[in-house]
Amino acid sequence: MNIIRTISVLFCTVLSVSLCSAQQIYVHCGSLFDSASKTWNTEQTVIIENDKIIAVQSGFVKAGKKDSVIDLTKSYVMPGFIDMHVHIEGESSPSRQVERFVLNPEDVALRATVYAKRTLQAGFTTVRDLGGSGANIALKKAIERGYVEGPRIFTTGRGISSTGGHLDPTSGYSAALMGNPGPELGVVNSADEARKAVRQRYKNGANVIKIAATGGVTSTTKNGKNAQFTEEEIRTIVETAADYGMLTAAHAHGDEGMQRAVRAGIKTIEHGTLMSENTMDLMIEKNAYLVPTITAGKQVSINAEIPGYYPPMVAAKAKEIGGEKVQATFAKAYKRGVPIAFGSDAGVFKHGENAREFFYMHEAGMPVNEALHIATVVNASLLGVDDTLGRLQAGYSADLVAVAKNPEKEVKILQSPIFVMKDGNIVDLD
Repeated sequence: MNIIRTISVLFCTVLSVSLCSAQQIYVHCGSLFDSASKTWNTEQTVIIENDKIIAVQSGFVKAGKKDSVIDLTKSYVMPGFIDMHVHIEGESSPSRQVERFVLNPEDVALRATVYAKRTLQAGFTTVRDLGGSGANIALKKAIERGYVEGPRIFTTGRGISSTGGHLDPTSGYSAALMGNPGPELGVVNSADEARKAVRQRYKNGANVIKIAATGGVTSTTKNGKNAQFTEEEIRTIVETAADYGMLTAAHAHGDEGMQRAVRAGIKTIEHGTLMSENTMDLMIEKNAYLVPTITAGKQVSINAEIPGYYPPMVAAKAKEIGGEKVQATFAKAYKRGVPIAFGSDAGVFKHGENAREFFYMHEAGMPVNEALHIATVVNASLLGVDDTLGRLQAGYSADLVAVAKNPEKEVKILQSPIFVMKDGNIVDLD
């Protein structure tokens, strides 16, 4: 009995010494962004063990002999950014329409790994993917298991649409290929089908629900702004998603579709291009968030001027709905007090250029520190992970991004990170 007790004490002593001597990383930060208070603190040390921050201390704290030091004493360090609207599977190009017929699912999935790495290198350690073919779910799992390098992904898998709507995967096909897709592929035409589609998304491994509340720009459908769901259908989607703990988002350009979505309980409105003041006030009342995706609006207008880049139908909608309208709506909504989340719609433009959104938000009147707060604290809260992501403090994931200059004075510097870390692992930026 005494021998057993002695061995037990010895084991616990060795374990204690082992834990105490675990290697730590000391990150010496010239300026550190407090994402909660929206302020910068100079000469701070972030102490990391494994994948977590265990302390943040003032001054450049001396590391132990077995510890490592990362010198960012001349840099501006922030929590990893969170983008609430990306399409990680694809990227805009003149051949995008043809790709639906020539790429296999394996092609899409493997190519998406490149986009994921590029996104992470840009400082976006977490993203919400709002729709693809389903390869986004496989990519999410591969990243979680360490097979592929990329950001954490919260994804909808396939979005949900009405027949002929913006997210109907067979819109624009010939009659011979069009078929009649149903809830499994995200196409619904009743409340019952809408409920089934949400449950199918859950079964497939998605953790977000996205609907096309209105027409859209890049789909080969005539109308880019008409309402495409009844309020009953949307309410059913929201209620079913709530049963499964899933956040809801609605693509919406036209005002009527937005109002139906907000009244029915959708949490985030994506784009919001033609939003009226009445809808803005409704969003404030319901605490619904606008995800402006200004960068996408700017880019589709640029692409529409390139002959042959888009089919004529898409080019016409891009000129009508894109451009300055999204940014102007954002500016008005922000000034009015509409809750704002950060989302870029990367995939409509090149992945890895997500931080362009910071510039456009600032250009429209939002202070840089407010935009950084939204891209960290606010987005983490919406995703339900504000206890682990979005801040640099003890107990949070070791997600860091650093730039060489003060973003308050030069907002475009956010597009050029010099250091990125996710879960305590340094990301190769080459």
